[in-house]
Amino acid sequence: MAPLILFCSDPLNPRRADPHFADDVRAAREAGLRTALLDHDALLAGDAEGAVRGVPRGAGAAWYRGWMVPSGRYAELAGALAARGVTLLTPPESYRRAHELPGWYAAFASVTPASAWLPAEPGRAPGAPELAALAAPLGAGPGIVKDFVKSRKHEWHEACHVPDLADTDRLASVVARFVELQDSFLAGGVVLRAFERFTDAGEARVWWVDGRPVLVTAHPDRPGLRPAPELDAVAPLVAALGCRFVATDLAEREDGVWRVVEAGDGQVSDLPRDAGAGPLFRALALADTAPPGETAHR
Repeated sequence: MAPLILFCSDPLNPRRADPHFADDVRAAREAGLRTALLDHDALLAGDAEGAVRGVPRGAGAAWYRGWMVPSGRYAELAGALAARGVTLLTPPESYRRAHELPGWYAAFASVTPASAWLPAEPGRAPGAPELAALAAPLGAGPGIVKDFVKSRKHEWHEACHVPDLADTDRLASVVARFVELQDSFLAGGVVLRAFERFTDAGEARVWWVDGRPVLVTAHPDRPGLRPAPELDAVAPLVAALGCRFVATDLAEREDGVWRVVEAGDGQVSDLPRDAGAGPLFRALALADTAPPGETAHR
């Protein structure tokens, strides 16, 4: 039996999928996948049981495909689905590993900017002494501030870019503003990344299913640019990460070396409009549907 794809429902019309995922729904059905809807708002509010009320009981193996979900809420989703006889093919521990930088960083350390992080709660920015200690291994020079999942690159100067990580006052100011703007959406803590300069060719988003690259698209922020990345160095690292459905954003550094700018769980990574998602959903349709932990070595 083909896997089930769980899409987010439209908040204004719960009987249909959120319009943002209309192309995905069409591609999934064309690939022979079954589809069902869940209530993303209810899930984020802590009502996982209510969120999956419309998912058929006993539906078997499933992928989620929708808006981002905090790792804790994803675990609640997995539990609520299991109670209905539905098993997510990406279990909670794999979702967290792919979704949050501390989970995937070790696998990609050789091909991604040097990073350091510490836990932080929403509304509570780390102090200057903590940040100075965090930044010290990265050395002087520019850096980027983000949380375990997202940056605020559209507030580049005030809440993302630090001209010199050794300038503790400036670093603390940027981190404080970042934490303030993230508010309750702060994911996990604060991450500092060494800044690297890339070409103007844009980023390529590479979609991997069971360690195989099945689709290369533009990055959703710059859909008109789609460079052709070299994947030989990245492929074994994706396999080592051990997560079944992954997206990686690659960019070419000014010295010609391809780098992983970001990684994430493929279930919650955005596709640019008109990306041609058929290959992605055909790969998901053909994926092993044995329960996690019982699949053959990939």
